[in-house]
Amino acid sequence: MLRRKLSSLLSNSVRNASVYTKSTSHFPITKLLHNPIHHSNLFQKPVNSFGVHSIRAYSLLSLNDLRDNKGATKQKTRKGRGIGSGKGKTAGRGHKGQKARGTHKFGFEGGQTPLRRRMPKRGFKNPFSLEFQPVGLGKIARLINAGKIDSSELITMKTLKDTGAIGKQIRDGVRLMGRGAEHIQWPIHLEVSRVTVRAKEAVEAVGGSVRKVYYNKLGFRALLKPEWFEKKGRLIPKAARPPPKQMDKVDSIGRLPAPTKPIPFTEEDDTQTAMSA
Repeated sequence: MLRRKLSSLLSNSVRNASVYTKSTSHFPITKLLHNPIHHSNLFQKPVNSFGVHSIRAYSLLSLNDLRDNKGATKQKTRKGRGIGSGKGKTAGRGHKGQKARGTHKFGFEGGQTPLRRRMPKRGFKNPFSLEFQPVGLGKIARLINAGKIDSSELITMKTLKDTGAIGKQIRDGVRLMGRGAEHIQWPIHLEVSRVTVRAKEAVEAVGGSVRKVYYNKLGFRALLKPEWFEKKGRLIPKAARPPPKQMDKVDSIGRLPAPTKPIPFTEEDDTQTAMSA
């Protein structure tokens, strides 16, 4: 037991041995190295009460010497704390006046005409402008050849979105372009928002058809994401009629949910299309 206690005391004394450090500013190590008297005692190991040599070490850098670089930190200016601070009483704002009392709105220039009113206006933003995503016939032909689109069924804007032919953000619809029209060698039926003359002629030349349909914002959501209404427990809304300014630019109202069979054109539709053209 006595031997075990002594061994535990010795291990604790070794673990808790003191480490002596000296600041370089008050006790430079260079003086110790050049002084023969101190040099002999530099790494001397004093003996404690248990007969164990403690460790004494001198380092060029110690924790109590760590400082920020000069100018790295700056104290916050305390205003209104007396004359001696230099920012008391008026706190650097001067005597009276608008700037001494409070704030003013952004862009205020003291009463003169501000810059935003001195500069002239350029152009305007048309609130009735429409933005359509373009898609070429060549891209649709590549997707049909890859097996992603079934040419025997109606190709709607939902079909184009699901297969990656157009992006996810469809603001006002899709415009069918004539790029790559020579790759269409079989009849296809499409429903889009707008179509160019070249694309319409290319599709109809091989026995296909293109119908221009109208959807509003809610109609596009019901067409592209019908699962959103099921998740919310809502019914799919009815398709909205086009506004008067777009009546002559579309062939019919869009159908909801997404249709799979095309609507054949009648003689009345052909007459209206010819009159609008």
